[in-house]
Amino acid sequence: MAEYSRDAMKAAGLADVVVHELPAVVSFPEHAEFRVEAPSEIAIQANTLGHSINTTEDGIRGEIIDVGGGAFSDYEGKDARGKIILTELSYSPARHEKQRIAGMKGAIGAVMMNWGHPENEAVPFGSVKPVWGNPTPENVKTEMPTIPCIGIARTAGLKLRDMSTKGPVRVWFRTHVENGWRPVQITIAKMPAPASSPEKDDFVLVGGHQDSWPGEAATDNAAGNACKMELARVFMQHRDKLRRGVTFGFWTAHETGTMAGSAWFADRNWDALRKNCVAYLQIDQPACVGTTEWNTASNAELKSFHTAVESQLLKKKFKWKRAVKSGDSSFFGLGIPMFHGEGAFTDAELKATANATLGWWHHSLENRLDKMDWTLMQEHIRVYAGYLWELATAPVLPFRFVPVAEQVIGRLEEFKGPGSTVGLDGAQARARQFAEAAARIDSMATMEAEKFKGGRGSEQAALLLNRTMKRLSRILVPLQSTAIGTYGHDPYGYTPQTTMIPCLYDLTELAKLPDGEQRWMLETRMVRARNRVADALEDSSALIDDALAQLK
Repeated sequence: MAEYSRDAMKAAGLADVVVHELPAVVSFPEHAEFRVEAPSEIAIQANTLGHSINTTEDGIRGEIIDVGGGAFSDYEGKDARGKIILTELSYSPARHEKQRIAGMKGAIGAVMMNWGHPENEAVPFGSVKPVWGNPTPENVKTEMPTIPCIGIARTAGLKLRDMSTKGPVRVWFRTHVENGWRPVQITIAKMPAPASSPEKDDFVLVGGHQDSWPGEAATDNAAGNACKMELARVFMQHRDKLRRGVTFGFWTAHETGTMAGSAWFADRNWDALRKNCVAYLQIDQPACVGTTEWNTASNAELKSFHTAVESQLLKKKFKWKRAVKSGDSSFFGLGIPMFHGEGAFTDAELKATANATLGWWHHSLENRLDKMDWTLMQEHIRVYAGYLWELATAPVLPFRFVPVAEQVIGRLEEFKGPGSTVGLDGAQARARQFAEAAARIDSMATMEAEKFKGGRGSEQAALLLNRTMKRLSRILVPLQSTAIGTYGHDPYGYTPQTTMIPCLYDLTELAKLPDGEQRWMLETRMVRARNRVADALEDSSALIDDALAQLK
C-alpha cells in the first residue's frame, strides 16, 4: 500500500514523495477458540485481538464477570480478580484502556463483544496495546498488554450477558497471535508553497492510516486515503495560490502497532514540525453510509475556524467535542492543534447500536464498499478541501484562543474544592489573566484578517501574529491534551487524557484520601502538575503581551 500511495501522489504532480521504512512492534492476530463450559457447553466464534497475550495450549478458564463498558466506574462493587471480564467494544473507554483496567483489577482475560444492533453477527478485529507507538525501556514494563483478549459478535455477547444474570457462567478460550518487531512503511508526500510566499516553510499536515484489518476496509480507511489523494491532485493545480505548504502522511501500524507510524514521524521530524507545522487534519472514516449529521473533534483554538467552514458547506446538524488521543493523533506533545471531522449518526441511532459511532461493520469483514455513501464522499471531501484551503491560504491563521481560556477556566472551577490543598487558586488567577490576553490577541487577529480582505493587511503584523499563535499552541495543546507532557505519549485511550488538563485528573482522588503515605505521594505529584498548569498559563499571557506590544 505504501508504494501505491507513493505512485498515486506522484501521479497527482507531487515531486517530493518518499516511502520510509521503520521497525515497529506490530501484531498479527488470528482466530480464537472460545466456548462456554457451564451451565451448558456452547462453541462461539471469536477473533484474537491484536497484541493480546498468547495463552498456553491449555487456554484459560474462568468465570465471566460483566463489567459493561469496562471503565473504572464499571467495576464498582465487583471483584474481577481471577475472572474473565465481558465488556462492550465501544470506545468508552477504548479497547486498549479496557484491557489495562481489567489487568489492574486482577482479571485473567477479556471477552469484548462487538457493538451494533442486537442482531449484529460480525466478529470484530481490534488491538489492545496501550503503549502509543513503539515501546521504550520504561513503558514496555508498565503499558504493554497483560492479559489475553478476544472479540466476539454482539449476538454472542448479549447471550453471555443474559446467561450471567441467571447464575455463574464459566468459559474457556485459547488465543492465537504473533506479536513482535517487523519492518513497516509509511508514505510522506510534500507539496511546498511557492518560493515567493512569506511563509513558504510553514505547512499543514494532513494524515490518515493506509493499513487496516483484513477485508476491504472501505471506510477504514480506504475512503480516507482516496480523499487525501484527490485533495493532492486538486491542490496541486492551485499551488501558486498557497501561502503554506501541505504535507500528506499515509500512516502504517495504526491498529496493528498502536499508531507506530505516525508516532515515528513525529519523533523523527520533530524540528520541522515544532517550528513550521500550523495544524494537523486527520482524515479517517469518511462517507459512512447512513450518517446524516457531522461531528468534529478539535483542539479548542480551531473550533471557530472549522465551524465557520462547516456552516458554509454543510446543510445539516453538526456537533463539536474536544479532541482526545485517538486515531493517529500523535502530535499533541509537539503542541500541534489537530482536528478531524466525519459523518455522524443521530443520537437515536447510536442508542440503538450500542454507540456504534463508526458503523456496526467497523473492524470486521463486513466493511465493504457498500458501507460507503458516494454522495457523502463528495460532500465530505468538499469540507476537507474547505478546511485545508483556509489553513493553507489565510494571511492570518484562523486560530482563536478565548475558547481555550474558557475550557481551562471551566475545568479549574471543577477542581476548586480538591484543588485548594495544592494551591490551585494561583493557577485560576493566571487562567483569568490568560483569558484577558486571549481576548486581545483574538481581536487583533480578527482585525488584521479583515484588513487583508480589504487589501490593507500588514505582512509584518500577519507574520508576528502567526508566529505567536504557533508558539501559543506549542504551550497550550500539551496542557489541554496530555498527561505525560511534551516529550512522551499517553497510553491509547488513557482515562485522564480524555479530560481537559489531564495532568490534574487525580485531584478528585486526592480529595478522598486520608492523611498518610498514599495521600502525601499523590499530593506531591498534584502540586507539580499545578505548577505545570500555572507556568503554561503565565507563559501564554506573557507571549501575547510581548507580541501585542510589538504591534502597537
